[in-house]
Amino acid sequence: MAGRIVRRGAVLGLGALWWWAAVRLAVAPGAGALEGAVAAGGWGLSLLPVHCVSKARAVGAVAAGRWKGAWRAGEGGG
Repeated sequence: MAGRIVRRGAVLGLGALWWWAAVRLAVAPGAGALEGAVAAGGWGLSLLPVHCVSKARAVGAVAAGRWKGAWRAGEGGG
């Protein structure tokens, strides 16, 4: 129960920090590198769960050793 509360608090806190940076970049003329780094980092992290999948679960992943076998099959021709 306590872990869930801490996790939700961290998510809400980091989300609020990202929104602060994004809004400050949009409306404040003095926004700088800190706000840009926070906004870009938060955006990059939002992509991570979508694109990171283990090779065993990835659709269309190349099997281990496939390229090595294809290279060896093509060595004789030319």
